[in-house]
Amino acid sequence: MIKSSFAVVEPHGSQVTAHFYRHLFEHNPQVRGLFAEHLDEQQDRLWAAVGALVTHLEDTETLVGILRDLGRRHAGYGAVPEHFPAVGASLLAALEHFAGDAWTPEAAESWTAVYGVVAGTMGEAMAEAVPSAPSA
Repeated sequence: MIKSSFAVVEPHGSQVTAHFYRHLFEHNPQVRGLFAEHLDEQQDRLWAAVGALVTHLEDTETLVGILRDLGRRHAGYGAVPEHFPAVGASLLAALEHFAGDAWTPEAAESWTAVYGVVAGTMGEAMAEAVPSAPSA
């Protein structure tokens, strides 16, 4: 389901990521400061990450390594696990927008489940990357 719906969306690449960022910032303006003013390079990195996710969907070891690395890097940018619901909603909205009829309830459920794994894995790596605050 993930691969077939992505195949429909994939030709729209930069349009998908542009839609994602518009949606994210419109619904969550407080996160805008975490990103560079110009998003071209960031959009390319996001699209590459989504493509890697789909490519390695059945290669758990590789996928977990990619997600853990992304989590550590995002911790360095100031992202926190609390951002994941907003990011997930915007990603799903962008995918749905460009998938058209390929965005079935099953596709939505599959992408939601995969995003849950992405958020969980990245969140764990973020937590490990950021030292805990000392107890008061």
